[in-house]
Amino acid sequence: MSRIGKKPINIKDVDVKISGQDVTVKGKLGELSMTAHPNITVKAEGDELIVTRPNDQKANRALHGLTRALLQNMVTGVSEGFKKSLKIVGVGFRAELKPNGLLLNVGYSHPIFFIPPKEIKIEVTSPTEITISGADKELVGNVAAKIRSFRKPEPYKGKGIKYSDEVIIRKAGKAAGK
Repeated sequence: MSRIGKKPINIKDVDVKISGQDVTVKGKLGELSMTAHPNITVKAEGDELIVTRPNDQKANRALHGLTRALLQNMVTGVSEGFKKSLKIVGVGFRAELKPNGLLLNVGYSHPIFFIPPKEIKIEVTSPTEITISGADKELVGNVAAKIRSFRKPEPYKGKGIKYSDEVIIRKAGKAAGK
């Protein structure tokens, strides 16, 4: 058995609706839904969701743990939410929240205007710190990666947009080689 797949999912704080292979989870932060693979069975028993598989084939074993992890992320997302923090490093680099998007000045000749999806909430806590939050873990991660891709941190001075917990490994410049 999959160690992750066989764990039950606690659903006390959320409403779960299962119709065939479609699972919808509704909580205080929103509503998420997914369609489980036809080989995987999802059942609600009391305050728990149980994910089962028909046999021990390699593909079914992989889908078992995956489906359970995706359902757990949905339950966590609609009850608590997910957050990613970005830090902007560089002289003159800054972010500014506008009414319909995020304005980034990160060393190009032009500012970058980013319009986030409506499910995502972006906060600029200081001109060099951005917090992205939402119920969908995948979407929060994708938006954070998209913003980071506008100016990835470079290894010599560390300038760019990085995750707040990311460590940039520095390289020595030309002068250090002598």
